[in-house]
Order: sequence, then C-alpha cells, then structure tokens
Amino acid sequence: MEEGKMDENEWGYHGEGNKSLVVAHAQRCVVLRFLKFPPNRKKTSEEIFQHLQNIVDFGKNVMKEFLGENYVHCGEVVQLPLEFVKQLCLKIQSERPESRCDKDLDTLSGYAMCLPNLTRLQTYRFAEHRPILCVEIKPKCGFIPFSSDVTHEMKHKVCRYCMHQHLKVATGKWRQISRYCPLDLYSGNKQRMHFALKSLLQEAQNNLKIFKNGELIYGCKDARSPVADWSELAHHLKPFFFPSNGLASGPHCTRAVIRELVHVITRVLLSGSDKGRAGTLRLGLGPQGPRVCEASPFSRSLRCQGKNTPERSGLPKGCLLYKTLQVQMLDLLDIEGLYPLYNRVERYLEEFPEERKTLQIDGPYDEAFYQKLLDLSTEDDGTVAFALTKVQQYRVAMTAKDCSIMIALSPCLQDASSDQRPVVPSSRSRFAFSVSVLDLDLKPYESIPHQYKLDGKIVNYYSKTVCAKDNAMMSTRFKESEDCTLVLHKV
Repeated sequence: MEEGKMDENEWGYHGEGNKSLVVAHAQRCVVLRFLKFPPNRKKTSEEIFQHLQNIVDFGKNVMKEFLGENYVHCGEVVQLPLEFVKQLCLKIQSERPESRCDKDLDTLSGYAMCLPNLTRLQTYRFAEHRPILCVEIKPKCGFIPFSSDVTHEMKHKVCRYCMHQHLKVATGKWRQISRYCPLDLYSGNKQRMHFALKSLLQEAQNNLKIFKNGELIYGCKDARSPVADWSELAHHLKPFFFPSNGLASGPHCTRAVIRELVHVITRVLLSGSDKGRAGTLRLGLGPQGPRVCEASPFSRSLRCQGKNTPERSGLPKGCLLYKTLQVQMLDLLDIEGLYPLYNRVERYLEEFPEERKTLQIDGPYDEAFYQKLLDLSTEDDGTVAFALTKVQQYRVAMTAKDCSIMIALSPCLQDASSDQRPVVPSSRSRFAFSVSVLDLDLKPYESIPHQYKLDGKIVNYYSKTVCAKDNAMMSTRFKESEDCTLVLHKV
C-alpha cells in the first residue's frame, strides 16, 4: 500500500462480522480488513499489529497446513495513512447495518490486513470483465459428538446446529427455523447435499450469501430482513444458468435456475485434489458416530415414508468439505470433556502467570504450535501439557466449525484452452471456478467458559421445548389407544 496513492473513494463497504470490517477496492482484487472494538475499549498500535500478525501466522502455519495452500489465503499486515482510515470510516458509516454499529472501526493504529477479494476468481490481480458469481457458505459443524464425556443423550442424536436453531428463533435472532442440517451437506450423498443447499437458499440466515461481480445480491442480515425472493435471485442468475428447457421466465424457470445452481455448487464442493495434511489426522468417525441427525427434515420425511435415510456416500478425501470436517473433529472430547481440562490450565496459570507465553496461548502460532495439534491421544495423564493440547485442539476445531467456504464461478470463454483453472460443467455451459476459505481466526482461549454455558443452554432449551412437545404428542396417542379398549362381558 503506497501512502501517496491511498484514496478512500476507490474503496467500498464489503461487509463485517462481530470483530472486523472489510472494504473492497473498486478495480483491484483486494480487500482491507480492519479490527473493530467497543467504544470504551482501546488497544495500543503494537497490540493491534500483533493481533493481526497472529491471524496471518495462524493461517499460514496451521490452517494452510491442514487445508492446503490453494484454499487458504493468509494476506499480510499493512500500515495505512491515518487520514485515509478516518475518511474511509466516515464514507462507509451509512452503509453499515444498524445491528453492527455497537463497535467502531479501529481508526487509531493505522494497521489492517490486506487480502485477496475472495468473491473474485483467485488467479488475477485485477477485476475481470466477464461476469463472476460467488457463493459464500458457512457450513457449521458437520458431525455429531462421539465423545463418551457427553452427558446429554440428545447430543448423540441431534446435531448442534439443529438444536441451536430453536433457541435462536425463541430469542428473536431469526424469524423461523431453517431446514438446513450440516450433516446433510457433509454426507457426500448428492440427494442430501441438494436438499441442504436448497434449504440454505430458502432460509439463508448468516450461513449463505451470493455475490455478483463482487456485490451482494442475496443473503440475510438479521431477523428483520425480507423473506427470500427466489424469483429475484433467478433474475440475477439467468445470465449464468439459462434454463436448458428454454423457459425465459415464470416459476418453472426459477426452479430450473435454482436447481442448476445447486447442482454446480455440489459438483464444486465434491471436487478438489489440493494437498493438505488434514487427511493425515485419520479422524474418521467409523462405527461410533451417527451418520444422520434425527432433527434433519430430510431424514424425518424419509422416516415418515417408511424409508431409510440414504447412506452417507462419503466425501472425496481431496475435497475441502472433507478436510474441514477432519479439522472440526479435533474436538475429540466435546466441550463437556474439555471444560475440566480448561480449568486445569486456568489453575496452573493462576499459580504461574508468567507461563502463559511459554504455553503459546496467545501465540506465536508457529510450526511448534502446529506439531502439538497432531497428538490425538485421549488418555488423560493428569498433566497440564495434556490439558493444554486438548484446549488448543478444541480452539482450532471451533475455528473450522465457523469458517466460510467461498466458491467463485465464471462462464468459460469460447476458447478456454489456455485457462489453467479447474472447470465444472453445467447443463448449458462450463464454469471456471476457485474455492477458498474465509474466517480462519483462531477462536479465543477466553471464550471456552462461554461455549460451555451456551452448550448447556442450547441442549436444555431443546430438551424442554421440542422433546417435551414430542413426548406430549406420543402420550396423547397412547391415551387415545387406551380409550379404545375392547371389554368382554360374561354371558
């Protein structure tokens, strides 16, 4: 970033989460990511630089090792003119969602992360003239806990995402319960994957966004967002997926376009051969973990029809979903088994606070940190070293459970023979594509007590409301059958 050439008018608001805000350059395929803080919380420039550098190092030394270098883009920390940052902050303020304005963009340090714009194809520095579609999916946790430390039987049957939906709707976070279940997407079974993706398109929440030429055209910001309009989405998608049946408009056209999008995304998600070490973790569930979530609408509808849920076909080991799932499964003990180990580390730190740096809790996230994550033993020897390894594995697993997958698609030109990028076919054309991973910041050590409390809250709410309702229905049916007792009188 050259100081003399920084112009806030060349940058536009791109999006934000709880901890950072992103702006994108109008011509170049780059974004700047700034940290956000509550108004009363100030950090020194050195602390902010170190925080950003830790994010870069963790991506480079840990997540790139697990997922493969083609999928992970670490970026670099840059220093910007303070006047540019202040003017940029003023320029984008009106575009920020009201629900996100409780935190301010960091305008004092001048530090930010410069990253590639993942809504674009990842081979060119400058925006291409051909149209580009990007689908962002936050798939969430793709397995049901298999740890013997789990005390709530419900957690062995229903996935975390499906349980959490009920609490989120009850607290007003979302308007209605999504039909999406992560286990369907991670199944590798095309029928289940299609159902999962269509469910995400119906109720996107914050798990799906679609960008066209870098601009958000589809996605949900909060519970007040309007209901998903598939016909409007189909209008955007028609240039990419003109229906093979020739229909130019109407509900049949909309369904055909959506179906085509879902097929192409599924093919991309199942593709890939990029090397990464997640496959070497050998964390396959084997016979111990359930293959389906009992709350999945797909599984429930098949059960009602008296059919078995299709077997999980299994994900190809080279694909990103497989690698992401392997890293998620570093959560070997579940939060219930992990929390006592976190407390063991906490007691040690209370006694020896100077050891926090040696234990690498706040970094550096280097090769030594990565190597310790490969110890998959679950036999507790009572040491702080064992507890710390499991805590760090849990933090990495939580990062993988909350990451986003970015799929950029662009129609192939007539003569695409010189194009080195992978290609996926559709019914009418072919698409060059790139797949990347976003949101790979290591989850904070301090968030573990919150995760423990939230886990209990989610399970208890689900058990009290959904399970109690199901039990009441079963009880009513049983009473009804009691009323129909045949009484024989002696003649």
